[in-house]
Amino acid sequence: MDKSIGLELLAIIIGLLFSIAGGAAGGVYVGGKTLGNELAAMMGSFYGPLAGFAGVVIGVVIAVLLF
Repeated sequence: MDKSIGLELLAIIIGLLFSIAGGAAGGVYVGGKTLGNELAAMMGSFYGPLAGFAGVVIGVVIAVLLF
């Protein structure tokens, strides 16, 4: 299997985008009624990538080292 820096960067970018979207959706689900959907989505999209992006980067690094 060929290793490509472009593929790893693409995986990291896609992971970042999906962690932002997931954080926004989770924020609306958890706090939408209390805070309002817009504020909850904004806060979720800010705090969502904190864990999601770190997990994606760690996963890509492990995949590069193993494969």
